Amino acid sequence: MKLVLFDCDGTLVDSAGLIHEVMARTFQDFGLAPISLEATKGIIGLTLDIAIARLMGEPHVDDRALAMTAHYKKSYGAIRAEMNFREPLFPGIADLVETLSERDDMLLGAVTGKSRRGLDQICATHGYEKTFFVSRTADDCPSKPHPAMVTECCSEAGIDARDTIVVGDAIYDMQMAKSAGAAAIGVAWGYASVDELIGAGADTIARTPNDILDWMETHHA
Repeated sequence: MKLVLFDCDGTLVDSAGLIHEVMARTFQDFGLAPISLEATKGIIGLTLDIAIARLMGEPHVDDRALAMTAHYKKSYGAIRAEMNFREPLFPGIADLVETLSERDDMLLGAVTGKSRRGLDQICATHGYEKTFFVSRTADDCPSKPHPAMVTECCSEAGIDARDTIVVGDAIYDMQMAKSAGAAAIGVAWGYASVDELIGAGADTIARTPNDILDWMETHHA
């Protein structure tokens, strides 16, 4: 039995536009200089308070970062509704998830820097409420690249990290996977560059979701 753990933002769904809009408004509301979309993409995957501190150039989460985190969380739902935003699945993801979920030799899970509520919203949008056997969010574990999200999912599923594959688009996903002893597949359609993913320890780069299936057949059959 194998365990496949998917990151969410930038891997399953394209949510950068919404995340950036909420982040940009949060920085504006706190009187801070505007941030670019590229800067926002660079922190997607981290736990929100750490992400905000990093965008401010702060080495640690301080009181202002905590206040901004609370403001972001409070604003997120209203802005999502205002934009009528429904995080779209990347092309080919629906077929990939369906194919893997039908296999008797695999369990699927989610490991994300989103909140539990954020993950639940996306699962509800795409009918994935029962797709992920295990999941860990920013509400449950330390921020990526800490390995806890992976190791806790492995423990709950009863599957060794050596039989686990992490699929993600961020360097933090790759670092988390390798730290936990799992395989790491970097996806080229997300928010980090291929070179960054390789540098962070990716075992392979998937240019399309079908590449994930192909790699699994040859390496984790």
